[in-house]
Amino acid sequence: MSDSSRPQYALHPIDSVVFDLDGTLWDTCEPCAQGWNNVIAKHQIDFRKITADDVRGVAGKPHELCVREVCVGLPEHQIKLLSDESEKEDNRLIAERGGVLYPGVPEGLAALATRYPLFIVSNCQAGYIEIFMASTGFAPLFRDHECWGNTGRSKAENLRAVIDRNDLRAPVFVGDTPGDQAAALANDVPFVFARYGFGRCQEPRATVDSFQQLRDLLLVR
Repeated sequence: MSDSSRPQYALHPIDSVVFDLDGTLWDTCEPCAQGWNNVIAKHQIDFRKITADDVRGVAGKPHELCVREVCVGLPEHQIKLLSDESEKEDNRLIAERGGVLYPGVPEGLAALATRYPLFIVSNCQAGYIEIFMASTGFAPLFRDHECWGNTGRSKAENLRAVIDRNDLRAPVFVGDTPGDQAAALANDVPFVFARYGFGRCQEPRATVDSFQQLRDLLLVR
């Protein structure tokens, strides 16, 4: 492993691990793109076909903002229609098909849960985290979660809510986008950048290139 890809060990002590979801634990860009396309077709919206790369390029942001950034030029009423209906269609398709877990996630989460309480904070729509839990069987591994779809609040605010209601003293936040990093910084929480995900971050506290590296980083004594 080169120096540039070697995790930096500067996190301990920590008492809990909070995860972002998309781009950190799994990838659902394919079914989400299909969900958007289904809504576009249903309402005969004049727009090109949405691709998984379109969704990947805006992942980590609140759903409505994702739609706005991808579907530039559509009138406001169609943006709102597409945003509202694709939330439900995305959830339906993901519940039906599941997502693609990153290599090492099942084993890594199981190992981490033996030492730390685990949590999720995401900018996803309501119901999405529950679908993740149900489709993977991971619900017993996580203590709590929060998302934009439930609260309408920023990722930083939702991270703070999870920290406060679970009385976390030394959490670490694992994510893959600048928005994740900003949420961690806003709460004075160490940030671990999952470089295998969707985004690019500058000068994170630690960087990992795989979930196996993350496991090793957080379990080192």
